[in-house]
Amino acid sequence: MTALIFDCDGVLADTERYGHLPAFNATFEQFGLPVRWSEQEYGRKLRIGGGKERMASLFDDPAFAAAAGPGDRTEKLVAWHKAKTAAFQQLVADGKIPVRPGIKRIIVGALEAGWTVAVASTSAEESVRAVLANAVGSAAAEIPVFAGDVVPAKKPDPAIYQLTVRNLGLNPAETLVVEDSRNGLLAATRAGLACVVTVNDYTRDEEFGEAVLVVSGLGDPGRPPVEVLANRGAARPGLHLTLDDLRACLGGPA
Repeated sequence: MTALIFDCDGVLADTERYGHLPAFNATFEQFGLPVRWSEQEYGRKLRIGGGKERMASLFDDPAFAAAAGPGDRTEKLVAWHKAKTAAFQQLVADGKIPVRPGIKRIIVGALEAGWTVAVASTSAEESVRAVLANAVGSAAAEIPVFAGDVVPAKKPDPAIYQLTVRNLGLNPAETLVVEDSRNGLLAATRAGLACVVTVNDYTRDEEFGEAVLVVSGLGDPGRPPVEVLANRGAARPGLHLTLDDLRACLGGPA
């Protein structure tokens, strides 16, 4: 059976710029921490998989570690990340995070066609489910989510995709991943899965040589046509991607 596995952040919605970044900064302010990430700084932090891990990197600066005060570092990170997740979910609930074009069309179409659809992400599960529900509405109830700390290592480690394939009993040759970053692409391909990349402003200039297809997005009728940045497979996208285009990407680069 054909299967589609979606990453969440940057794939289902423009969560990084409009959700995670302001949620991190709101959390830093809430706890009186002497840091605010700019868009450029956050772009660099995105090379680190996982929100707690990005926060933990702040302790690499001795001045920050001193300002954070005494106490158990792990406990601090758990408290900060819990607050950050709540701030992020509120942004989703308030409609502040735009869904990426084509997501609802492709996911609903795939489900109607009998495909298996899943989401695999290194973000907190509550955040992922909130984004998914906002993106596809009632169809989210049919979609299994694998997220957060269900695996010991974050992307680019393939563990999250290996877990998804194993738990759903998927055939890797019939499974396609949709990602937006090099870390995500490496996680997918290291799990033996073909991958389509839909870039965003943070990831557009990353290296995606292992991807079957690299596009500006999935696109939708009535919207600007998608830009094909690289095509190493059999798909021949028109103004927007279709299920047939995605099916043609199975098997990996030609």
